[in-house]
Amino acid sequence: MRLFATDDPRGFLKTYPDKTIIDEAQRVPALFSYIQTHTDKEGREGMYLLAGSHNFLLMENINQSLAGRTAILKLLPFSHAEMKESEILPRTVDDEIFNGGYPRLYDKDIAPSDYYPFYIQTYVERDVRLMKNIGDLSKFIRFIKLCAGRIGQLLNLSSLANECGVAVSTISTWISVLEASYICYLLKPDHNNYAKRLVKTPKLYFYDTGLACSLLDIRTAEQVSTHFLRGGLFENLVINEFVKQAYNKGEEPNLTFWRDSTGNEVDLLQYIDGKPYAYEIKSGATYSPDFFKGIAKWAKLSGANPEQCFAIYNGEKNMKTSAGEIIKW
Repeated sequence: MRLFATDDPRGFLKTYPDKTIIDEAQRVPALFSYIQTHTDKEGREGMYLLAGSHNFLLMENINQSLAGRTAILKLLPFSHAEMKESEILPRTVDDEIFNGGYPRLYDKDIAPSDYYPFYIQTYVERDVRLMKNIGDLSKFIRFIKLCAGRIGQLLNLSSLANECGVAVSTISTWISVLEASYICYLLKPDHNNYAKRLVKTPKLYFYDTGLACSLLDIRTAEQVSTHFLRGGLFENLVINEFVKQAYNKGEEPNLTFWRDSTGNEVDLLQYIDGKPYAYEIKSGATYSPDFFKGIAKWAKLSGANPEQCFAIYNGEKNMKTSAGEIIKW
C-alpha cells in the first residue's frame, strides 16, 4: 500500500477517493500535494483522516500542502475519564501515576517497567534523529532524565545546560524538540499583572506521568508513594487532565499558573469565557486550611470570589469552605 501511494499517488487517490484513513501519512510526503489537488477539485469536507505518530513530520507536511484545509485534533494518552469508562482505570492514584495512559500498555497488558525504557530508546533513536541532528545522544537522554527531575518547577535553562555540559541555546532547542514530539509541555505564567515582580518563567510538565516515572528510575507503583517527587508527579497528573479535557473537545488549553517574587503561588489558573478559576493541587489525603494560602493572596489581588477558588487533593471528601471548594481527585 505504501509503495502504491509512493509510486503512483494519483492512482492511489483514484482507488481511495473518499472516506479513507491514512495512518502514518508522514511516511509518504509526496501524497500531501496530490491530496490537496484532489480535495480542492472535489470540494467536499471530511474526505481523508490523516493520522501519524510522528507529529513533527506530519505537521510539517500539513503546513506545506494542506494549510487552511484541515482540522487538527491532538490525541494524548488516555484520560482518567476514558480509563474509567473503559473499566481499565488503575486501582490507586500511585498506580495511575506509575502506569501512565499510553494505549498499548492496556491493549497488550504490558508492564510499564517493560514498556517505557524501550519507548524512550526508540523515541530518541528514531524520532529525535529525524527531527534534529543531535550528535551526542547520551547527553540528550541525560537531558530528558534531568527534565523529569524538574517536573512542576520553573524552567532553568542555565542549570540544565551546566548539568548536561552543553550551551543554553542547545537546551532551548532540545526543549522545543520535546514539545514538538509531545513528551513535555511548558505551562506559561499568568500575564495579568495583579502584582508587580511576577515570575515570568514557565514551568515544565510531562504529557505522561508513566514516562516520567520511568525516566526517574521508579520501578514500581509502591515507590511512587515515598518518592521525593510524588507531589510534583501528582500535580502533573492533575494538570494533564485539564490539558486532555481541552484537546478532547478540539480546543487549545487556556491554562497558566500564578506566582509572585515572594513565593505566593497558584498551581493552575483556567480561563473560561475570560473568567479565571484557580486550583491548588495537593497530593496529601488530609485537608489543611493552608491549601488556600496562595489562592487567598491571588484572590485578594484579582478580586476573585470563593466560587472561583478550588483545591484538588487526594482525599475522600468534597467540601465547601469560606475560602473555596475542596475537590477529591
